[in-house]
Amino acid sequence: MAGQDMPPAGGYSAVQYKRNLPARGFRPGVLLLGTTAIVAYGWYRLIHGIREANELAREKMWARMYIMPALQAEEDRDLVRRWYADQAREKALLGTTTKAYNTDRFVRPNIALTPSRALSSEVDPRSL
Repeated sequence: MAGQDMPPAGGYSAVQYKRNLPARGFRPGVLLLGTTAIVAYGWYRLIHGIREANELAREKMWARMYIMPALQAEEDRDLVRRWYADQAREKALLGTTTKAYNTDRFVRPNIALTPSRALSSEVDPRSL
């Protein structure tokens, strides 16, 4: 019967089970610090962007408030021009103007005939 093999005298040489490579990736502390820095910069930009948007909205609102009288005057002039054109059309068609309401005060018309709906045979409102 054959005998069992035994280790050599003095034992086997040491086996290297670890690889000689650097650790993969960054250390967790460095990753956490980098992520925190990126998130903090993002919040910084977001907050400044929101402040800028609020300032632009406030400026837009004040600009509209300042030009509101001019816009209202322009609308009033357009309504007066349309009203006189409507009166001229009514006088041309009926020979006289009629009142829809029993009052001497001006009543803003509920339905306006816009120039796009006006017929070519009618009086041109811009000529008044």
